[in-house]
Amino acid sequence: MGGTKYDSVEYWTSLIRMCLSRFFILHALHMRPLHGYEITKQVAALTRGCCAPTEGSLYPLLREFVEAGVVTVETQVVSGRERKVYTLTPLGERAYSVAARAWAEVACYILEAVKAQSSEICATGSTGKQEVGEERQVAL
Repeated sequence: MGGTKYDSVEYWTSLIRMCLSRFFILHALHMRPLHGYEITKQVAALTRGCCAPTEGSLYPLLREFVEAGVVTVETQVVSGRERKVYTLTPLGERAYSVAARAWAEVACYILEAVKAQSSEICATGSTGKQEVGEERQVAL
């Protein structure tokens, strides 16, 4: 008997990634101005790869942030190559601060809801369990 999307780790992971990508992009830019590839690498490092944006998702989000006045973009020459460097604006800093507070509150509730498994998942970055019919471990 086949499952539904609701019993698929991939479904829930993709929802989490979509929600958190914006936050982690802002977080990376809060630390310092970055070009696109650096943003992807920084978010991957911060989240152990969990929420690293793809090129197809990163640039539309950055364009949205620029249009909203949250981020500025400046073309710079880095190692002989032109790169678009993104920087948070004062509005972007406020947006990051508000988002951080909102996620901090929600994180407490999420951890409480998954308390039985949270220490194992946080320590390993994996559920450590196999999905039915699969022979690989699925990382969150």
